[in-house]
Amino acid sequence: MCGICGMIGKVDNKEQILQGMMKAIEHRGPDGSESYIAEEAALGFQRLSIIDLDTGMQPMFNEEGDKVLVFNGEIYNYWILKEMLVQKGHTFRTTSDSEVLLHGYEEFGEGMLSKLRGMFGFAIWDEEKKELFAARDFFGIKPFYYAVIGGTLVFASEIKSILEYPGYERKINEEALEQYLSFQYSVLPETFFKGIYKLLPGHYLTYKNHVLQVVRYFEASLKPERHESMKHALKDVEDIMRQSVRRHLISDVEVGSFLSGGVDSGLIAAISGCIKTFTVGFCGEGDLYDETGDAKELADTLRLKNSCRYIEKEEFKKAVPEVMYYLDEPSGDASAVALYFLAQEASKEVKVVLSGEGSDEIFGGYNIYREPKMLKLIDWLPLSFRKKLASMAQKLPKSMKGRGYLIRASLPVAERYIGNAYIFHEEEKARLLKREVTKQAKEIIEGTYDDTSHLNDSEKMQSVDLKYWLPGDILQKADRMSMAHSLELRVPFLDWDVFRIARGLPCRMKLRRHTTKYILRRAACAYLPKPSFSKPKLGFPVPIRNWLKDEDWYENIKAAFGGETAAIYFHTDYLMELLEEHKKGTADNSRKIWTVYVFLVWYHIFFESHGNIDYNRYRECSVRGQMG
Repeated sequence: MCGICGMIGKVDNKEQILQGMMKAIEHRGPDGSESYIAEEAALGFQRLSIIDLDTGMQPMFNEEGDKVLVFNGEIYNYWILKEMLVQKGHTFRTTSDSEVLLHGYEEFGEGMLSKLRGMFGFAIWDEEKKELFAARDFFGIKPFYYAVIGGTLVFASEIKSILEYPGYERKINEEALEQYLSFQYSVLPETFFKGIYKLLPGHYLTYKNHVLQVVRYFEASLKPERHESMKHALKDVEDIMRQSVRRHLISDVEVGSFLSGGVDSGLIAAISGCIKTFTVGFCGEGDLYDETGDAKELADTLRLKNSCRYIEKEEFKKAVPEVMYYLDEPSGDASAVALYFLAQEASKEVKVVLSGEGSDEIFGGYNIYREPKMLKLIDWLPLSFRKKLASMAQKLPKSMKGRGYLIRASLPVAERYIGNAYIFHEEEKARLLKREVTKQAKEIIEGTYDDTSHLNDSEKMQSVDLKYWLPGDILQKADRMSMAHSLELRVPFLDWDVFRIARGLPCRMKLRRHTTKYILRRAACAYLPKPSFSKPKLGFPVPIRNWLKDEDWYENIKAAFGGETAAIYFHTDYLMELLEEHKKGTADNSRKIWTVYVFLVWYHIFFESHGNIDYNRYRECSVRGQMG
């Protein structure tokens, strides 16, 4: 796991510029740094040593020295690919997985990508052809950002590295803000920074003669098949999970595992046998926010060592600015802060951890996927009558039980579901934003619904999350929070072979009665005690709902909402209304408040301080007013 960056074009002082770009992502690879400088290219590399500790340094060259690689990630089937390439006449100088990419590209071109099993964001410069080839993995586990600035292609693992390029003029992308308020994460290809783009999952790009081409080579789509036997499908799931977890253990350093006490992390820990596991919780906030007891009990059953960290309210608050800095773009997902502390705890003992990201998206783990079946209780009523009921329900108090059910029952799935988070609906955004709303959230994802018209509603929802929620929220925070502590995070559920099995499962094998991830829970029976494999989905619960009512947090956020920055983008009277409602307990506006608040924190860091912050000092301060 590493950090990469570079520029393609004739640039003055490129060595000095590259050093600044590399310094910005040093946390991704503190074990060493190297660079490659040529007339039309400059590549930088920050290394976190995991495989081939002695000879795996990059930039890496092919035999002739005319192709140069910088690579962030891991290729888990590299020994198989290496053997294939040796038989075709290629000579290897190292035992690293990185070199397989170089020779694989020489042999197969972009066709190499379909042969890879792993996570990756990499770039290969062909000095002879004067062409860059770069790619991002199937699901978006590893990041890759790029911008064309004055005819030069600039790329990096993190946006903050591109910001170091002197030709870039820092401007906020207000379209990104508009959609962020609904989705709670950056959902567009163009990031919050105008002109800087993310290479989407399953895509590659080429850059030659100032011409940029972006091509999709893979799409994570569901293709449910008719399985005659649950027994047969169950065996497939169990076998492929064993294979994937073992594949993800390839390392020359010790591997640990996150552990929540639930089925995802529990199954991974049980199969892997990782002795060291790591858990965080919130002491004194009730069982809903504390999974440490479940994790400890499971670790004892599996005879694993469990390190537990309790997160205090004040340290959580003080960490928010640093978390926003490492995220690069604002995220209204408060669990990113909890994950920051979890990664910090694990990094004290190991360099690599296994984690359960992706399980819910590919095996149907979110409770919301059960909603279509629940709505069928009244979908026999004429749509016109359901719409009348919904209209009446809109006038009821927000806290009244059943109000949301009646409203959602009147809408088709494509209008009611944009993903696991739907923070501000369109009428709310219109009240909040000073800028006129240019595109509704549902328009962003309508293409996915068009492409999945043959699937049932639960599978359509799952497809939306695979394409947007998984890379935009889940994997983005997993990468940034682990890399903030120079920790490599691996996700065995997001292995191509696992997905190949999971994508073909019919809905009845994933969702059954009150149970999500049904087939995965059945597979876990052989490895976990019942409390773990049957544990309901909790996510990564954070008690901000309670904390935002505390006087210190309330005053802190009130000052931010009344500040000059908030007044630039928002109708602050509406923000104050949301805050007061939450304080009084008449409505739970915690997610709305948090989503706006962390945007203001992020804005201060990147547009008012330009990222030049002494974090040891800054995180001791509250964010008030202009947050200066």
